[in-house]
Amino acid sequence: MTSIESNHFNLLSSDGTDIYVYNWLPSPASEARPRGVIQIAHGMAETAKRYERIAFELTLQGYIVYANDHRGHGRTAGSLDELGKIGTDGFNAMVNDMISLGSVIRDKYPDLPILLLGHSMGSFLTQKVMYTGHEHYSGFMLSGTCGKRSMLEVGEKLALLQVMLQGERHPSLLLNAVVFGPYNRSFKPVRTPFDWLTRDQAEVDKFIEDPECGAISSTGFFRDFFRLLLEIHNPERMALIPKDKPIYLFSGEEDPVGLKGDGVRRLYRQYHHLGIQDVELKLYPGARHELLNEINRDEVTSDLLGWINRHTS
Repeated sequence: MTSIESNHFNLLSSDGTDIYVYNWLPSPASEARPRGVIQIAHGMAETAKRYERIAFELTLQGYIVYANDHRGHGRTAGSLDELGKIGTDGFNAMVNDMISLGSVIRDKYPDLPILLLGHSMGSFLTQKVMYTGHEHYSGFMLSGTCGKRSMLEVGEKLALLQVMLQGERHPSLLLNAVVFGPYNRSFKPVRTPFDWLTRDQAEVDKFIEDPECGAISSTGFFRDFFRLLLEIHNPERMALIPKDKPIYLFSGEEDPVGLKGDGVRRLYRQYHHLGIQDVELKLYPGARHELLNEINRDEVTSDLLGWINRHTS
């Protein structure tokens, strides 16, 4: 990756937390004016560092890329022992961190379009940004996402009980099994607990071998996550999403997070029903959760870049 310039910095949040931010830029030798800025929100139990490959592809196209490690993740967590622990009201704090980074980007590049790309947990955080901090962004991309789900109230009550009994920092093996246990059931043969991520075995192994990936999240994490999922698909909240900013949904048809495409189609229909003018959906047959790490990632990346180029020109 010789044509990429990589930097990092700490963003001081409103509550004093240091948020670790990666920044990738086109080659310093390039004389072309940047085309825009892409801000990335990573998924649960992973880090922003895993998006270096797509950041490289974006910089080759002339885009500046930012991605922060969320609270309880990566370098922001501070140590391996703090992975999966996000503090009280951690998901709202994550959303505020993303909006704060968007504000920093907007101040630095006032004349460039800024697009927000969220994957998995990051896509649900992005769905909240879409009605609480959309003024910084020209459009939104949601990968590995889903619309309204059932049984969330039950999950929240179970998490609340665990918080009462064990405290909000206790790693929840129970909720981890409840949420992620079913994800591998439709894939046979199963080689690892994370086969649902991608068909690319090398990428699965890289995830497993990364000490900053795959941590068991805390009871407080799951409690706040269920609350976020309940909130973002509340009709009154969704009605606040601007109608004139484009949205791109892309998912694997075998992704259990998106209910094998059904949950993503449901969200697509919801956005149309709200009157959002530009909504596009792309589902990839056979693909699983991490499209940017799938065996057809070149196709996925090409489609993503095409959408970005059309919406920054």
